[in-house]
Amino acid sequence: MTRRYEVVYIFDSALEEPAVNERLARFHALLGEGTEVAVNHWGKRTLAYPIKRKDTGYYVVVLFTAAVEALPEFERALKLDESLLRFLIVIAEEELPTVRVPLEASVAAEEEEE
Repeated sequence: MTRRYEVVYIFDSALEEPAVNERLARFHALLGEGTEVAVNHWGKRTLAYPIKRKDTGYYVVVLFTAAVEALPEFERALKLDESLLRFLIVIAEEELPTVRVPLEASVAAEEEEE
């Protein structure tokens, strides 16, 4: 049975983007054939609190489909990588339609509430 998942990686900020892409390719190879991968690099961000004595991290968000049986080995590989500060895997829910509100309208609405 295949499911849609979303994973957020926080890599050590000392890694450059090619090194991050190499690690992502290695991780996603463990998921097997036929996985759909959508990768979104958020880049370097300041962490809310230090993780492993690091104040910044390189964030990457990935959407993929994989068999449930492939996840234990995938998580094991993530835990063993020392350049990965944190990760979180969740089951991706169906995409809900989003309504875009112009910034001016949302600011005006907030001012009216006050």
